[in-house]
Amino acid sequence: MQPRALWRGAALAAALLCASAGSQAALFEDDEARRAILDLRQRVEAMRQQTDQRLADENGQLRRSLLDLQSQIEQMRGELARMTGQNEQLTRTLSEMQSRQTTIDDKLRQNEPSKVSIDGREFNADPKEKADFEAALGIFRSGQFAQAQTAFAEFVKRYPQSGYNASALFWLGNAQYATRNYNEAIANFRSMLSLAPDHAKAPEAVLSIANCQIELKDTRAARRTLEDLAKAYPQSEAAQAGRERLSRLR
Repeated sequence: MQPRALWRGAALAAALLCASAGSQAALFEDDEARRAILDLRQRVEAMRQQTDQRLADENGQLRRSLLDLQSQIEQMRGELARMTGQNEQLTRTLSEMQSRQTTIDDKLRQNEPSKVSIDGREFNADPKEKADFEAALGIFRSGQFAQAQTAFAEFVKRYPQSGYNASALFWLGNAQYATRNYNEAIANFRSMLSLAPDHAKAPEAVLSIANCQIELKDTRAARRTLEDLAKAYPQSEAAQAGRERLSRLR
């Protein structure tokens, strides 16, 4: 064989050997790449699973927290509704109590003593006391003397410490005079004078005693009474009338 031919054959063999070695190296590199890709995929999948699990755990925790929060909100709403109901009830109760207190205060004011003035005298009197006296006086002024006698007698008995008593005794005596109960009239006029000798109607009471004595035909007693009237209340109209009456007595 010729040297040239031998060289070509050797070169061909070397080329074939190199090609075979390159093919094997390429195959080896593909396997390594596939393994790397698979390993990367596995790690990515593992990371994805871990992330999904973490997100699931966090979502679960968040849902539980939201449920707890919702439960607390509902409890707070219930408590607020209860407190609102209590406040409304307290408001109604307070309003009712204030209304009752106003009613009580009105009734107390209606029953509180107030200052009155009659026959030049001022004093405190209960509303009922004042009403009873005015009612009795109204009966007298209507000309119902028997009924007025009863009304004033009951008034004096019912209100023994009343500031009206002197006036009540005066009108009681007049009612008795009008019904010809002269002795009882004299007794009540004298009680009135003993209770309030400086009363505005004291001179009239003394003159009325004299008139009762005249009706009883006790001229001597009537004369003494009229003389006492002129001495005790000389400037009064009753004393002037008494002097005129005294001049006519025999």
